Amino acid sequence: MDLELIETYYDTVPRAVAVAEEVGPFTLFVADPATGWQFYARPRLGLDVDVTADDVRRVLARQAELGVPRAIEWVDEVTPGLLPAVRAAVDGRHDLARCPLLILAKDAAPPAPAARARVLTGDDPDLPLVLGAVSAAFRGHDDVVPKEPGRQTEMVAQGLLVVVAALDAAGAVVGGGSAAPRGEVAELMGIAIVPSARRQGLGAAVTATLAAECRRRGVRTTFLSAASEDAAGVYRSVGFERAASACILGVG
Repeated sequence: MDLELIETYYDTVPRAVAVAEEVGPFTLFVADPATGWQFYARPRLGLDVDVTADDVRRVLARQAELGVPRAIEWVDEVTPGLLPAVRAAVDGRHDLARCPLLILAKDAAPPAPAARARVLTGDDPDLPLVLGAVSAAFRGHDDVVPKEPGRQTEMVAQGLLVVVAALDAAGAVVGGGSAAPRGEVAELMGIAIVPSARRQGLGAAVTATLAAECRRRGVRTTFLSAASEDAAGVYRSVGFERAASACILGVG
């Protein structure tokens, strides 16, 4: 049941800031440039046909035609035939990841907000710093340059996006993360801490604070995808459990 809810969620969330185009068995989401994000193609919601290598080639070609990243994301257990089709279709440079998809256990104690993590408002002056810190963290360096939030300011104000800052002992922004609650489901995304501030529990603090804020807003199913087993261990410490595998294809 949780995976069905998550599939519906995956189809719902991009539509607030993207144009959806059906390409064979895929839904291709093309983001509004003002968001600062890029989206992907996913198997069409409720898909009941097998996906072929030609289908994969067709959607990747459409992404190239539109000038957007050639990327496909899906849950392996929901569309098990897609992984072999992708492998058959893609030659040359590509990045194919099979990441742990974790769901906050229903019997887990409600996470408590952490002292060194703070939920931001849409007009919070630290919002550009948090976005910049997360971007720097994913690139593996400590140089934090504020990043223009674009429509994310509006989305935070509307409750479509939750952003949490991670703070060092002096109160400086050193990372963060976000969540996109939609009704009773929310995904946690982009949780990252700059290298010099890692191994201090800040990743877990951001995760717990995001989960607590989503719970406060009525979310009952909270999930995320971990980039590695090490990252999954951090999320397990907060009460998340592995439920499936999230597959992510990026073609160079």
